Amino acid sequence: MRYALDSGWGRSLLQLAAVIAFFAIWEGAARLGWVSNFLVGSPSKILAALVRDMQSHQLFIDTGYTLFEAILGFVFGTAVGSVCGLALWYSPFVARLIEPFIVAINSVPKIAFAPIVILWFGTGLISKVALAISLTAIVALIAAYEAAKDADPDLQALLVTLGANKNDVFMKVVVPFTLPYVISTFRINVGFGLVGAVVGEFISSEKGLGHMIFTASSLYDLNTVWAGLFVLMAIGFVLYFLIDLLERKLLPWRQASNTTTLKV
Repeated sequence: MRYALDSGWGRSLLQLAAVIAFFAIWEGAARLGWVSNFLVGSPSKILAALVRDMQSHQLFIDTGYTLFEAILGFVFGTAVGSVCGLALWYSPFVARLIEPFIVAINSVPKIAFAPIVILWFGTGLISKVALAISLTAIVALIAAYEAAKDADPDLQALLVTLGANKNDVFMKVVVPFTLPYVISTFRINVGFGLVGAVVGEFISSEKGLGHMIFTASSLYDLNTVWAGLFVLMAIGFVLYFLIDLLERKLLPWRQASNTTTLKV
């Protein structure tokens, strides 16, 4: 029994059972009056809110809008951050010069930049994408920069003795060494892209799941708030799953090392 539960299917069944039990207890507590429907809501009413918004197609519109913003922010932020982090390898002097500023920016909660981003780029799509980029770029930049600094110095020295120039060392040693670390940030950045998009919609938007949740909360419609949150959770889960598949394709040796177990 223990080994069956340790398998992938066993864990999935346990997780599914836990989710079903949670919602069943929640629904029962709401129906029996143990918790306030007004303050906590109930799964049946949340489902009704989801069905209502799907029938009006508004849920699909809001979900598509938020997903588009998040993916754009993730892609551009990760790309820009990775390129900038790798570029710092070329000039250790410039890297040392701006490193304190990178640390300072990273220490500030990125959400604090939201009002500034909205002020600069307006209330349209660009501001939400820009906010998502601001969250994802710094993560990719730091990962790429730290990895580039740690690229095998012996291999770099060997290439130089064989006549390679700095560009050759960069392309043949630094970039291949850094790539796995950049890919590893995808899991984090896909979530940050979603956070940036939703926060931007909270502040100023007429579309998106963030706008849906904010509007529902101002009307004390907690069931619609929960509906929006559960949709965001589902999006995050699907994106994480897709990133995991991509990482397995791009870094198959890492997956093999993660699944290696000691057999007695």
